[in-house]
Amino acid sequence: MAKKYIDVMDTTFRDGFQSVFGGRVLMDDFFPAVEAAKNAGINHFEFGGGARFQSLYFYLQEDAFEMMDGFREIVGPDANLQVLSRGINTVMLDTGSREMIDLFAKMFKKHGTTTVRNFDALNDVNNLAFSAEMIKKHGLDHEVVVTMMDLPPGCKGAHDVAFYEKTLRNILDSGIDFDSVCFKDASGTANPHKVYETISMARKLLGESVHLRLHTHETAGVSVASYLAALEAGANGIDLAASPVSGGTSQPDILTMLHATKGTNYNLGDLKLDKILKYEERVKECLHEYMIPPEATQVSPLIPFSPMPGGALTANTQMMRDSGDLEKFDSVIAAMKEVVERGGYGTSVTPVSQFYWQQAYANVMFGPWKQIAPGYGRMVLGYFGKTPVEADREIIELASQKLKLDPTTENPLDIADRDENKSIAHWTKVLEDEGLEVSDENIFIAGACDQKGIAFLKGEGPLMVRKGKNNCSGDEEMAGNYTVVVDGKQYSVQVVEGEGDIQIAPAAVTAVAEAAAPAPTPGGAGSVEINSQTPGNVWKIIKNPGDTVAEGDVIMILEAMKMEIDITAPKAGKIATINVNVNDSVADAQLLATMD
Repeated sequence: MAKKYIDVMDTTFRDGFQSVFGGRVLMDDFFPAVEAAKNAGINHFEFGGGARFQSLYFYLQEDAFEMMDGFREIVGPDANLQVLSRGINTVMLDTGSREMIDLFAKMFKKHGTTTVRNFDALNDVNNLAFSAEMIKKHGLDHEVVVTMMDLPPGCKGAHDVAFYEKTLRNILDSGIDFDSVCFKDASGTANPHKVYETISMARKLLGESVHLRLHTHETAGVSVASYLAALEAGANGIDLAASPVSGGTSQPDILTMLHATKGTNYNLGDLKLDKILKYEERVKECLHEYMIPPEATQVSPLIPFSPMPGGALTANTQMMRDSGDLEKFDSVIAAMKEVVERGGYGTSVTPVSQFYWQQAYANVMFGPWKQIAPGYGRMVLGYFGKTPVEADREIIELASQKLKLDPTTENPLDIADRDENKSIAHWTKVLEDEGLEVSDENIFIAGACDQKGIAFLKGEGPLMVRKGKNNCSGDEEMAGNYTVVVDGKQYSVQVVEGEGDIQIAPAAVTAVAEAAAPAPTPGGAGSVEINSQTPGNVWKIIKNPGDTVAEGDVIMILEAMKMEIDITAPKAGKIATINVNVNDSVADAQLLATMD
């Protein structure tokens, strides 16, 4: 009797890169590994979408569409190339308008995509309907998703089998056209028993003919057990990655699952051990210069207490490294439980995972609930759809007060369609004003990435790639170049092996972490100093020297961890000096302004 064929999607080049490197891997470095994967017999790849779309423009100064074209050229016309899309966000920073969602599907089809895995972090089926329609309109396969996780201990009200059954029935009742169904656990926290019961329920509802998959991460240490449970319950496909971007915060390794299924009735994609070994050797060769963060290789038994997706965890720690406050990581993770519970139990997957992270970060840096992260606040107020359960009333009222927004039950797409900044006409004009080519690709890049997309198109974005020795433990030699900030001044530190001297010199200006020089301002400094409470970048300056302000008025807005942070007047008075400029990087406790 033939073994049951299980489709394996190789996530190495999308979720693997995202989970380990925050998506920051250059195409010329990894394309030889794609060729090796093809030679190993792999024909289903996750090759783009999700945060790997923006990361190319934000950090790599590469065009995601060019990368997708190159990937397709390597693997040939018959490979199934899949992308990850966030429902009404697709791959954009915020909810897209209907015409931008349509453009997303058109562009991704044009540039080699076969299948779109389409999810909504709130499991609000209304958020899947229009994007599904556009995906099918442009001839793409649609993989509809139910998002999963385990709730932190002591929490209840969603994320059990009954909740997932209700979500799946809503998908079926809605008439959404799909080609396959995936249960996606981005944090890897859904326990294997629940996975078995959930996949069994789905198989019963869907019948035997529907392709059914599970996606999970090794973050909490139960991924292999969860995959085996899903296969026993009737799943047709699973997602795996290749070392060194497997395990830890990523998907289980291909070799690991081949070993785990020995002696079973499952054929994992006709994959052969000897060929996969050669492929993984090639991946290691291609990525050997890249710094692998130690947290990317570890399993954390604490993640189920504060579910943090593997794909977001390293992206956040990398940003904390850039900001110089990585020592706060454990405190932020610990603060997530309350944020998840009071936020309405949206699944911890992008963008909701980032909302959770930003709010937990704000609670740690500024005090519990002293600031409301804009994304988190808009989520509890209903601007991204309906949360699985109603958010805490106190938090809803606080968000409404802080953001000056009323709660809403309106369709987020209708809200987006009224926003002229989310229209094709708006971005066409921006491109024209900047003297840039107006093309569908450039419109989507600008619309999806905002000013960072414009900076890329103008050739003005910073290259932010971490290469060099991976020094993870105190037992290893620490030779290399380091940048440190002391009292707001940046120094370059060179450490050599052996008994050589440690060389310290003022650092050159870099795009990664620079304490900004004070901006010249008229008049003398005021008696009241206003300092940054976190490292970040100056996004917008609202007030000028000489302006009269009331207590609580916003003077400027910083950006940290993809979050807008209001810098407010501590009392009524007059602005004396503004000590930074727009786009400056600022250190913790750096002087931002003074007032009288």
